[in-house]
Amino acid sequence: MLNETLGSEYLDYLPNNPLRDPFRTAWVHMTDNYTKFQIATWGSLLVHEVVYFGLCLPAFIFQFIPFMNRYKIQSDKPDTFDKQWTCLKLILFSHFCIQLPMMSGTYFFTEYFNIPYDWDSMPPWWNLALRCFGCAVIEDTWHFFLHWALHDRRVYKYIHKVHHYFQTPFGMTAEYAHPLETIILGFGFFIGVLTFTNHMVFMWAWVTVRLMETIDVHSGYYLPYLNPFHLFPFYAGAKFHDFHHKNFVGNYGSTFTWWDKIFGTDSQYKEYCAKQEGKKKLQ
Repeated sequence: MLNETLGSEYLDYLPNNPLRDPFRTAWVHMTDNYTKFQIATWGSLLVHEVVYFGLCLPAFIFQFIPFMNRYKIQSDKPDTFDKQWTCLKLILFSHFCIQLPMMSGTYFFTEYFNIPYDWDSMPPWWNLALRCFGCAVIEDTWHFFLHWALHDRRVYKYIHKVHHYFQTPFGMTAEYAHPLETIILGFGFFIGVLTFTNHMVFMWAWVTVRLMETIDVHSGYYLPYLNPFHLFPFYAGAKFHDFHHKNFVGNYGSTFTWWDKIFGTDSQYKEYCAKQEGKKKLQ
């Protein structure tokens, strides 16, 4: 009956969910009161900032809870205010001077390809999930090869060295990078957008998933039971990427481990894990 009232078979995308009606009300209010340009540009910026700093907050709080130190990967290297302030300054510059101009193209993209904004065209949740997975595969592939290339000694010190300023990463360092790196590696994000976007909400869903992943792997904490990403086979995770920051060589994938396995760029990580396992057995 509800689907008939709302007039779309796609509205069965959050059945019997108490969040569905408030979400619908908020979405309809947004599309009725703001232009597509405002939604695509300023709405995208708002989503990015809220999600980014919201996801960075837990790991920031963990440093003040002694119990959580057992889950910190490099527990002998605590975070400091100076490092966090240094990171925040570049992050804000990147968000507003690099990423915001890139986001402004979202409106023209949706207009050119006739991407819908309305509620009745909202795709079902499983459709969004599958498309986000497709984007993750594309982005991870792009990231692996370009990230590996940025570690070439001929270009490393000019671009990627900025990101490796932090050998002990924390959540906010996920987007701490040279402006050129933000553009180069960020292009992999937009390949997925060009390939899979079928509604404005998908773009926000994909940016949320991507931020969840990259902040998780940079968090500096390994939470084996509370992290839903660990349910996915081949997910890299915080330990995998934390080793990259500490070792500088190998583990170039952003989300998955398969490319590193195929090209053998995880060999040093495997040796390290074997040594750590040996130490545990001796203890």
